[in-house]
Amino acid sequence: MPGRGTHRRPRRNPITRGVVAAGTGGAALALPLLGAAHAVAAEPQSAPAAHVLPQAAQPAKSLTYTVTKGDTLYRIADKYDVSGGWKQLYKDNRSAVGDDPKLIHPGLKLKVKGAEAAAAPEKKATQSSAPAKPAAKPATQPAAKPAGGVAQATQASAKTYADNLDGWIREALDIMAQKGIPGSYDGIHRNIMRESSGNPLAINNWDSNAVAGTPSKGLLQVIDPTFAAYHVEGTPFDPYDPVANITAACNYAADRYGSIDNVNGPY
Repeated sequence: MPGRGTHRRPRRNPITRGVVAAGTGGAALALPLLGAAHAVAAEPQSAPAAHVLPQAAQPAKSLTYTVTKGDTLYRIADKYDVSGGWKQLYKDNRSAVGDDPKLIHPGLKLKVKGAEAAAAPEKKATQSSAPAKPAAKPATQPAAKPAGGVAQATQASAKTYADNLDGWIREALDIMAQKGIPGSYDGIHRNIMRESSGNPLAINNWDSNAVAGTPSKGLLQVIDPTFAAYHVEGTPFDPYDPVANITAACNYAADRYGSIDNVNGPY
């Protein structure tokens, strides 16, 4: 039987536990290896999750635009995605433009505020690093069918429409459906592109109507007497208002041609 303690594992001092020799030429340098418990303490601590501080609303960024030949407020607002469209652009520059938004001359400098520069809503402070859930969008309820066949144009306004040609046509179609005025998206769009190229501020100052003192105006080039006679209740009494212009023109076309869809030329 071997002598007692011959194979006993030698006791190690805690301080020298995990020592490794690193070569230094002919000598050996003993370096302690830190255990997992010590390694955690040696590594830099990650910073605690920072609180999300409230962000103050930032002022909308703006630029100065110099008007060139052929420009209109509508085209400039559409190009820079101005929140509120050409009407807001006119409001912001009325002192420079004057009382007539249709008359802007080359060289005029306009202050343009892009929609994408609008300030974001203030965020509430939170200790959680998880992203906040987006607010649920309200469900769009279909317009109720008017009782007794009496249309209410205000029902269409309960929906949200884009402030562009597509949105104007769709809003006009909803109002026309309530009023019993025929017409299709394609028929309206085709005639708008022929008459005004989609510019709600378009005006014809050279044809026979203009000579008679009643120039054609707006998306579907309606003269003032026709607009007044066929204006659709519930829309602004303004021939330059896109929806009011479309609905009045379609009301007139329905009376004279059966539908705006039957119009394929000057009317």
